Amino acid sequence: MKVLNRINSSADIKTLSDEELNTLADELRGFLVETVSKTGGHLASNLGAVELTLALHRVYDTERDRIIFDVGHQSYVHKIITGRRDRFDSLRQYGGISGFPKPHEAPDDAFIAGHASNAVSVAVGMAKARSLSGEHYEVAAVLGDGALTGGLAYEGLAAAAASREPIVIILNDNNMSIDPNVGGTAHLLQSMRIRPGYIRFKRLYRDLVSKTPAVYAFSHEVKEYLKDRLLPVNMFSAMGLNYLGPVDGHNLEELESVFRLARDMEEPVLVHVLTKKGKGCRFAEEHPEIYHGVGPFDPETGELKDVCPGFSDRFGSALCRIAEENPKVVAVTAAMALGTGLDGFAARFPKRFQDVGIAEGHATAMAAGMAKQGLIPVFAVYSSFLQRGFDMMIHDVSLLNLHVVFCLDRAGLVGSDGETHHGIFDVSYLRTVPGMRIFCPASFGELAEMLDTAVNRLNGPVALRYPRGGECGPYHDVHTEREYLLRAGSDITLVAYGTMIGEMLKTAEELVSRNISAEVVKLSEIDGDVFPLVRQSLEKTGRMIIAEEVCAAGSIGMVLSAQAARAGIPVQTALLNLGEGIVPHGSREQLMRDFQIDAATVVQEACRLCAQA
Repeated sequence: MKVLNRINSSADIKTLSDEELNTLADELRGFLVETVSKTGGHLASNLGAVELTLALHRVYDTERDRIIFDVGHQSYVHKIITGRRDRFDSLRQYGGISGFPKPHEAPDDAFIAGHASNAVSVAVGMAKARSLSGEHYEVAAVLGDGALTGGLAYEGLAAAAASREPIVIILNDNNMSIDPNVGGTAHLLQSMRIRPGYIRFKRLYRDLVSKTPAVYAFSHEVKEYLKDRLLPVNMFSAMGLNYLGPVDGHNLEELESVFRLARDMEEPVLVHVLTKKGKGCRFAEEHPEIYHGVGPFDPETGELKDVCPGFSDRFGSALCRIAEENPKVVAVTAAMALGTGLDGFAARFPKRFQDVGIAEGHATAMAAGMAKQGLIPVFAVYSSFLQRGFDMMIHDVSLLNLHVVFCLDRAGLVGSDGETHHGIFDVSYLRTVPGMRIFCPASFGELAEMLDTAVNRLNGPVALRYPRGGECGPYHDVHTEREYLLRAGSDITLVAYGTMIGEMLKTAEELVSRNISAEVVKLSEIDGDVFPLVRQSLEKTGRMIIAEEVCAAGSIGMVLSAQAARAGIPVQTALLNLGEGIVPHGSREQLMRDFQIDAATVVQEACRLCAQA
């Protein structure tokens, strides 16, 4: 690492020779593979963005200029070369470096970025702020091509073109987001080409004539006239953006040249860069979808470590069994076939599977259309991603009481991806959707039974929320009633749903040694009026603890407390949740302990409440 060890800021990149830059690119790839093999993280996307990132740092000063990464998982190289190399072994670990841009980590991180398609809109906002405040800095957005499957990206592109603000949009086109890109835009990008040498000619032309304004104005009109008639029109230029590309995304000299040209044009410019996901690592190049977001692996062979079946896998298998018997069932995903366990369904039922790309709002509205015409769409989506479909859940699904099944993967704490990915707001927003039934499986068996119920026995909107990973704690049974008394007691009522029930069972066992008799109530559904499900227990014990992996606002604990007060039942309560819901990255166990929703905290709260008697 003879070059990498000398790099601590964007300024250091600008001092390197061409030979040193190429050496640095190789060293960065080796560093990425070695580090991510231990911590897990987003490997393939970052291997493909090495030269692109280095060229950006040759042209821009990231402490002053604003570069927005979309999505943020392609920012590892940026973070390494801006002073965080020595801490990179803490990547995605509790208290360590985030896997996404975080402005509080370094001034070089212009904006937080965990999801997709918002970078151009953010860039337009920053450029407007620059103009209004009379400041001088450059604004660029690095847009992963998968982000172009989301509608927000086009709203941003239209606004950028209309603004005429100097903005550079770099389209990192590797033909993939997580799974291969889908839709008309992906096909269009594959066909877009400008004749070789055009970019070099454009730069030479500007250098020759820009010093003579009259000559430049006349020749510019002639050039634009000829370009419009001789070169192919593409959607970006048709929108009013200056289009440059495509550019070899692994040629540092060419990248630096075109980025400087784009910056100096002082207009809205889109640079189309072609990269290879997983570049320089055999197994990541061969299987970029597997090594997109990956756990620890052998850096020599790529063999994955500690791979265990989880709720996503069991969901996919259960849906395949249901679809074999019910031909009306169709599956929908938003660029997450592998992540949500639908890859098997896609292979077995290709005509009944729809990947819409990173377009959760469209997926929800499309599912409503399917349901209106008699199909039973099952939309598998990460909890935090479905937030983008909330409007359609009410307007397009709920108002007509359409039978759409929402399967919310990654509900609760997700661990190392951090605050942009924790699924801790869905209880609040799902309960506001009229007619929505919300199931919370606590085991693999319950997931299968609840999914069958949701698809085959109910009408109207239904949601199932389940966590990342596998079953947690001692609960492995199947109890799918709305409420189930898992353990009788007389001193205090412990309430939970989903896999948090495991924490309550551990708590009840621990309390025995402290002469406290705990009653454990498991909620299998959390929609509507949940108070009758626990009323009998609360009337007996007069004390309640409910622990939830959700934000406080709209939590079931708040609902139960309010309903108990309304019913005139005096209850001493301890509501354990994640507060305002801004939770950093770290393991689930660490976060539960830090935010005090683990079994040890429940034991302490139970002892406190019972001591007040």
